[in-house]
Amino acid sequence: MHLQFIGVDPNTGDGESPTVWVDQDAKELVLQGWKPSPQLRAQCAAFEVPGHAVGIPDHEAVIRIPARMVPMIREACDAVERADVG
Repeated sequence: MHLQFIGVDPNTGDGESPTVWVDQDAKELVLQGWKPSPQLRAQCAAFEVPGHAVGIPDHEAVIRIPARMVPMIREACDAVERADVG
C-alpha cells in the first residue's frame, strides 16, 4: 500500500488530527476524523436510501471531518483521479 499524505486539519490541537491520505494502489481516499456522537451515528444508521441497506455494517464507520478540510479532500480527489489515469 502506497499512502500519499495530503493534509491534516489546520486547527489541529493535542490529540486531534483529522487527516486525509490517498491510497495510490487501491485508488481510494483514506480519511481520519472524529467519531460521531451516538445521536449522529443513530441518525446515519437509520437513513434510508433506495438500494442501500439501513444501518452501518460492522466493517464500515461514520466519521466527521471539518468543512475547513474541503480543499484537502478536493486535492485528494484530484490525486486519486491522476493515479487512475497513470
